[in-house]
Amino acid sequence: MAKAEEKREHVGLKKELGLFSAVSVIVAVMIGSGIFVSPSSALARSGSVGLSLIVWTVSGFLSLLGALAFAELSAMVPRSGAEYAYFLEAFVPLHSYFGQLPAFICAWIFIFVLRPAEVAVITLTFAEYFVQPFIPYFGHIEPESWHQVKKLVAIMTLGLMVYINMTSVKLYVRMQNIFMIFKIGACMLVIVGGIWWLATGHTELLNEPFKDSTTSPGQIALAFYSGLWAYDGWSASAVVAEEVQHPEINILRSILIAVPIVTVLYVSMNLMYMSVLTKAEMISAPAVVVVWAAKVLPSWMSFVIPLGVAVSTFGCGLSVQFGVTRLCYVAGREGHVPRFFSWVHFERMTPAVAVAQQGALTLACLCIGNTIDIIEFVSVIIWIFYGLAMVALIVLRRSNKPLCGRNRLVPIEIPWVVLLISIFLAFLPILDTPSQSYAVVIAIVAIGCVVHYVYVYKKRKNKFMRKLTYLVQMLFMVVAPDETENKTGIRN
Repeated sequence: MAKAEEKREHVGLKKELGLFSAVSVIVAVMIGSGIFVSPSSALARSGSVGLSLIVWTVSGFLSLLGALAFAELSAMVPRSGAEYAYFLEAFVPLHSYFGQLPAFICAWIFIFVLRPAEVAVITLTFAEYFVQPFIPYFGHIEPESWHQVKKLVAIMTLGLMVYINMTSVKLYVRMQNIFMIFKIGACMLVIVGGIWWLATGHTELLNEPFKDSTTSPGQIALAFYSGLWAYDGWSASAVVAEEVQHPEINILRSILIAVPIVTVLYVSMNLMYMSVLTKAEMISAPAVVVVWAAKVLPSWMSFVIPLGVAVSTFGCGLSVQFGVTRLCYVAGREGHVPRFFSWVHFERMTPAVAVAQQGALTLACLCIGNTIDIIEFVSVIIWIFYGLAMVALIVLRRSNKPLCGRNRLVPIEIPWVVLLISIFLAFLPILDTPSQSYAVVIAIVAIGCVVHYVYVYKKRKNKFMRKLTYLVQMLFMVVAPDETENKTGIRN
C-alpha cells in the first residue's frame, strides 16, 4: 500500500530533458526543410549576396533577443506552454474573463489548427525526399502513383511520430538527439562542400557582394521578414519547460547555445549556396540544395542530400508534435480544453490522449490536403502571440510578485524591441499582399471566442462529455496528474 501511494505521488510528466536535449529540441524546430529547399526569399528581396548575408546575420541576432526574453519569462513562470502560460500569469489577474481570452485563443489556434496542419506539411515533405532516391529505379511507375506512395509514406511517418511521442519521453529524447546530430551533419556537408568549391577557385559569384543591392526600405523590410520567419522556433524549449531539468538554468543555456549555432549554420549555408548558384538559379530552384549538390557533390552522393532533408523534416515534425501535446496538457489542467488531454498514461507518463488527438487531426489534414494556405494565414497570429508575450513580460516586471523580481535576464528595452518586430511581422503580409483569405483568421478567432464563452466562462457541461471522458480513460489507460502539477507556476 505504501509503495502504491509513493508511486501515485509522482503521476505526471517527468523531467527527462537535460541541457543537450533542450538544445536539440530548439535546433529540431528551427531547422526544418526550409534552409535546404527554399532559403532564397531574403536574397530575392535584398538583391545581393552581401546584403542577404547581413539580413540573415541580423535576423539571427534579433531572434536571440526574443529567445532571451522567453528565457526570462520561463524563469518567472516555470510551466510548460510558453506563451499560453505567460498569458495566464500576466493577464488573468487583470481581468477574469478577458484575461483568459488570449491564452485560450493561443491554445485554440495552436492545438486545433496550426500545429496539425504544420506537421501534415512536414510529413509530406519528408515523404517527398524519402521517396526521391528510389524514383530512378522505378521509372515505369506513373507520377500519380508516386503521389499516392508519398501520401502513404507520410501517413506511416505520422504513425511513427505518434508511436514515439506516446511510448516514452526517453525514447523521444534519444531519437531527437540522434536526429539533431544527423541534421547538423547535413548542414555541415553543405558548408564543407561550399568551402571546397571556393578553395578550388570558384569565387566569381562573390567578387562584387553588394552589386544590385536594393535601396527600397520596403524590400529590405520584406527581406528581414523572410529571415526572421526562417528562425522561428527559438521558443521550443520554453514550451516544454516542465520536462526540462533545472529549467531556470537550462532553458537559458539551451537558447544561448542553440540560436547562435543555427545562426552560424544559416549564414554559412547561404554563403555556400550563393557561391555556387546564381541569383536566378536560387530563386527558380524547387529545391536549392538539390541543384547545389548537382554542381558540387559527386554523383555517388546523390542520395545523401534527399536523406539529409528527410532526416531534418522528421526531427522537426517530431518536436513540433511533442511541443503541442504539452500545450494540450497544460490547457487541459486549466480547463481550456477537455481535462482528459492533461491525463497521462499510468505507466509511460506521457499525455497519451493529447498525442492521439494531434495524430488524428494531422491525419485529417493529410487527407484534406492543401494545408499550406492554412499555415500561411494562421501563422500571422504567431507573431501576435510573440508580441503579447513581450507585453506579458513587461506586465510581470511591474507586478509585485517576488519571483518576478529575481529573474531579470534582459534589459527592459529588449521586450519592447521584440514587440515592435512582432507587430511588423504580423501585419506586413497583410499590407504587402492583402487578401480576403485573411478573413479565415478572423473567423477562426471568432469561433474560438464563442467556444470560450460557452464552455469555459459559462462552464456549460453535457452528458456526452462525461461519457466521452470515461471512454477515453478506459481506452488510453490514463489518469489525472497530481494536483501538485498545477503548482509549478507563480499564479497558483
